[in-house]
Amino acid sequence: MSKANEVISCLEMCQREGVNLQKGMNYQLGRGYSVILMSGRDNAPYRDRFEDNGSTLIYEGHDVQRRKGITDPKSIDQPEFNPTGSLTENGKFHRAAQDYKNRLRRPEKVRVNEKIRPGIWSYNGVFELVDSWQEFDGQRRVFKFKLIAVEESTSDNGSTSQIVRRRIIPTSVKLEVWKRDGGKCVICGATDELHYDHIIPYSKGGTSLTAESIQLLCARHNLEKRDRIE
Repeated sequence: MSKANEVISCLEMCQREGVNLQKGMNYQLGRGYSVILMSGRDNAPYRDRFEDNGSTLIYEGHDVQRRKGITDPKSIDQPEFNPTGSLTENGKFHRAAQDYKNRLRRPEKVRVNEKIRPGIWSYNGVFELVDSWQEFDGQRRVFKFKLIAVEESTSDNGSTSQIVRRRIIPTSVKLEVWKRDGGKCVICGATDELHYDHIIPYSKGGTSLTAESIQLLCARHNLEKRDRIE
């Protein structure tokens, strides 16, 4: 079972989802949830961002695929439909969000993985897709999707307002901590099975908003620390 703030490789991520994740948006993989890949880095191809102190993700839709006659996808409106008339991934997520808003279905559950650096990802946990829209970015129309971070154990009740929201560690903090800790557990120096750990748990007054509050721990020391606190 994946845990939020766990650091994984691209291979591990694909193995856990049971599919080769070549696309950033993957609607309903067959296990009752969808999967998206995001990045908040400065050089990221899309403008993904966190709001509400990290509990809300605003995810940007994806561009038309580069093909003959399309040399600059960034100059073209993000598509809702394929040339054949079928929905793109943008269209599928957009329809799910609008159906939820119209009370036609429960919110789509979405597992979110965030790129930290080439080959290194952070699992951000389960979100619920609650809204979508299109907006002009100065050059073309793009899709925006609003997702709420929720506790995985309580994300099946269909009511976002009644479940406990989580707060995600901001991308800038993750990048700073990774650089500061050298991509290793601060206790034993392990480089595998890493987690971003709150030095002071959020429930005890800790914060996700500063690098001074976060450290890298391996799975063993993360478990030992959690058991000791509890």
